[in-house]
This record gives sequence, C-alpha cells and structure tokens, in this order.
Amino acid sequence: MTTPASVPASAIPGAARPEAPDSAVLAEVVRSGFVEGRHRGSLVVLAADGSVDTALVLGDPTPPVFPRSSNKPMQAAAILRTGLDLDGELLALAAASHSAETFHLDAVRKILAGAGLTTAALQTPPSLPLDEAESEAWIRSGGHPEPILMDCSGKHAAMLAACVARGWDTGGYLDPGHPLQQQVLSTFEQLTGGPAAAAGTDGCGAPLLATSLVGLARAFRAVVLAEPGTPERRVADAMRAHPEYVAGTRRIDTWLMRGVPGAMAKMGAEAVQAVALADGRALAFKIDDGGYRAVGPVLAAVLRRMGVSADGDTLSRIGSAPLYGGGRPVGEVRAAF
Repeated sequence: MTTPASVPASAIPGAARPEAPDSAVLAEVVRSGFVEGRHRGSLVVLAADGSVDTALVLGDPTPPVFPRSSNKPMQAAAILRTGLDLDGELLALAAASHSAETFHLDAVRKILAGAGLTTAALQTPPSLPLDEAESEAWIRSGGHPEPILMDCSGKHAAMLAACVARGWDTGGYLDPGHPLQQQVLSTFEQLTGGPAAAAGTDGCGAPLLATSLVGLARAFRAVVLAEPGTPERRVADAMRAHPEYVAGTRRIDTWLMRGVPGAMAKMGAEAVQAVALADGRALAFKIDDGGYRAVGPVLAAVLRRMGVSADGDTLSRIGSAPLYGGGRPVGEVRAAF
C-alpha cells in the first residue's frame, strides 16, 4: 500500500522482519591461508536500462533494509526541493558523512551562518570525528565530543537552513511530521519507486526510511540520470565535483568518485554501499553483520565484475583490507565472488 506524502513517516509500520532474508557469502576473512570467518549479505546490480542484472545478484536484494547514510543523496534532493539555494561543496556536504576535517567544519559553519544560525542549533549528538586520524588529533589537542563533529552535521545544517528559508520551525526539524521531513518522505518514495517499507531513527537523530537494495540502486540511478538543473542532478553533480566533502581525504567514497569519472557513491552505517555510474548502471549491497571491513573488498570486486575502468590503482586501494599479526600483514578480507 502506497503511503501518501501527507502521512507522517512515524505512521509507517516499522516492525522487524519475521525472518532473516536469504543471503550469500560476500567476503571471507583469511588469516595465514586459513578462512577464519565470513561476511554474508546481499547485492544487486542494475543494467544501464534500469533492469536487474540477474548475473550480478547475490543473496536476496528485495527485502527492506535501512540504507542509513546511503539515503543522504535523496535527503539532500528533498532539501533542495524546499527551495533552499545551495550548491557546490556546501551541497556536497549536505549529502555527506564527513570526517570532521577542518574544511568540513568550516563548511558546516558557513551553511549555518548563511541562515543566521550557529552550531547551537544543531541537534546532532555530541561526537568525535568519524575519521580515526582526525579523532586522535582532536583528542590530543584537548578537544571533546561536539555536535558539529558528528558526521551528519552537514546534512543537519542544510536541513536547518531550509527551515529558515521557508519560515518553518527549526526546533522540531527532526520530527517525522515536520514539513521538511514530509518532503524527505515524498522524495524518497518517488526516487526509490515505492512506499517506504519502515521508518525509524538514524544515529544522528533524523528520521530514517527503509527500502530494498533494488529500491536504493534505483534511487541512485535516478539521481545521476536526472535532468540538469533539477534538485536530484544538482546533488549528483555536487557530490561528484566535491567528493572530499561527501566523505574525507582518506575515505572509500572519495577515492571512488575521484577514480571513476561520473560515479556517485555513498556509504551507510551497518555496511551499506550504493553507487551509480554515468551510463545508468547502479549497484547496492549490504553486509548482514554490519562489518564495514568487508565493504571495500566487495565494492572493488563488483566494480571489476561490471567491467568498470578506474584511474590508476583506485580499485586496488578500495579493495585493500589487510589483516595483521605481530605488526605485519598475514592475511586479508577478500571478496568471495
């Protein structure tokens, strides 16, 4: 049953699936030549015409999942649909899970300042930087967890700016019934091609909507193939032009968008990854146990299976996941297909 955009997202049933979906072994954990563990999950690839490429389906990509931050391109498009004027690196940051590098934090403040707000308006939970190196440097400098450091603060800043632009309440911008979140719901359902399967709360406190991996891949494809100048295409163009703002200087999404011209990539918590290519092909997968260490190897492997050409050693860099023993490499996490 289709859920109209006028119905609060909180009204969408969010019951857990009665059974775990069928899944496949997507990655193996190999130490000293011995397979000591496996990561199961599901994966789907869409052909250039939008159909499911049945030769590149693993597990079952049809049950709903929470894409987590892989939903951010759709959320950013919804923010633009409210009328907010945002482009370039600031728009890329609105779709980001940033590393809290200095340029990220400066951009968050710039979005807020443009709306006459300060970081006090952010309702992200106090956090340390997502990037390990940035977190260590922050702690060494005497820093402590702050809302702006949370990797979703760019999205929240853009949401707040949209509320100011429309004259909406900023204090309740995370309420599922808020006009902004209703726009997110409508945009999400349009781009994924169906009603949200469930609703919840993301780690940043924002409403979270569920779709299948097929729906997620369709949404990414729709964003990349949208007509120039539309909110969706503006998001895709900003992400691809400023990938460091989408992730960080040491992150897989950045490497992929730099190394594969025209690609739009966005990871999500619990080991979700989605990518759309300029030719209309798209992919989405999720590792069942949330093991992020398997994301790079699986992503590199499926791109190779798709025949994607990347600059330099991009795919090798993305797929590298060494295991150590005594301080030296003794194994790896590798794709199982």
